[in-house]
Amino acid sequence: MFFFLLTSALVHAQYGTINAILDRLEERRGLNQNLKNIHLDDVKFVLIKDFEDHTERNFIILKGKNATFAEVFDDKATGTTNSNVFSGDAVRSNRNVISVRFDQLEGKKIPVPVTKTLLLTQQQKILYLIDLNTKDRWIEESALNRK
Repeated sequence: MFFFLLTSALVHAQYGTINAILDRLEERRGLNQNLKNIHLDDVKFVLIKDFEDHTERNFIILKGKNATFAEVFDDKATGTTNSNVFSGDAVRSNRNVISVRFDQLEGKKIPVPVTKTLLLTQQQKILYLIDLNTKDRWIEESALNRK
C-alpha cells in the first residue's frame, strides 16, 4: 500500500514537471499565445547578423497595413555603410502570423517583391518575429534598451 502511494505521488510530481516544461516549450515556439490585443503600430524589430567581412542590420517597422524594411550593410574592411529601404504592405492573421510584401525600393516599384512570413511571439514580455522560412528571430528594438 505504501509503495502504491509513493509511486502515485512520484508520477504526479513528474507530470507537473513535464507539463511545466511543455508550457515553456510552447511559449518559445509561439504556440497557444493570444497576442491579438497587442498593437504593432510603430513597433520596430531588429535582426543583426555578423559575418567575417561585413555586418548586416535589418529593421522591420509595422504601421497598420504598411510596412518598411531597411537593410544596412557595414563593410568591415572599408568602414563604409550601404542601405536599402523597402516599403510595402503587411497582413496579420488571427494566429499571430504576419505576412509582409515589400514591392518598392526607395519609392520605386521592383519587379520581384521581397516577401516574409513572420510569427509573432512573446517571451518574458519581449516581442519577437520569427521568420518561418529562415528561422531568423527579430527582436523588438525597445527591448534592447531595457535593463
